[in-house]
Amino acid sequence: MALLGYARVSTSHQKLTHQVTELKNAGVREDRIFTDMMTGATDEREGLQRLLARAEKDDVIICTKMDRLGRNTADMIGIVDGCYKKGIAIRFLENSLSTEGTIGKMVIQILAAVSEAERERILERTNDGRIAAMACGVKFGRKPHSGTTSAQTMIREGKTRKIVTEKTGISRATYFRLKKHITEITNN
Repeated sequence: MALLGYARVSTSHQKLTHQVTELKNAGVREDRIFTDMMTGATDEREGLQRLLARAEKDDVIICTKMDRLGRNTADMIGIVDGCYKKGIAIRFLENSLSTEGTIGKMVIQILAAVSEAERERILERTNDGRIAAMACGVKFGRKPHSGTTSAQTMIREGKTRKIVTEKTGISRATYFRLKKHITEITNN
């Protein structure tokens, strides 16, 4: 029986250090910790694939939290079920849950479904907040170039691209995008 660890962060801006430390404190040797730096929405993760290929019957995979292994219920159930069928247990440090035994597997699957529902609610609330902010006049996206307004005026006056880009500092692509937009408005 070997203890194997899995740690994942969603972006390269996040650090694995805390998770790796927790796994070591749980008794996992450093050379048996597998890591990924990408979203958990897919199970096509190199570290996860290497972990699953390495794990054997009676091994225990330890994760700090359920959402580190997977965020999607179907993927989570697939991973848990695949491991369960091979005789591999999965333990989560955050809430002391384990897939050992039939009750443990059922609890994990229920919690995975709850976790996915919570993620959907978070996305829904975020989208509702974005819509409310837009209704209040909040603008999203890149800030317009400081020369955009004067460039639009110069384009309407018929100035050449060279003059407009030199005087305003806008790029060639911005010039053509503004000109196209002005032409569309004028033609309508």
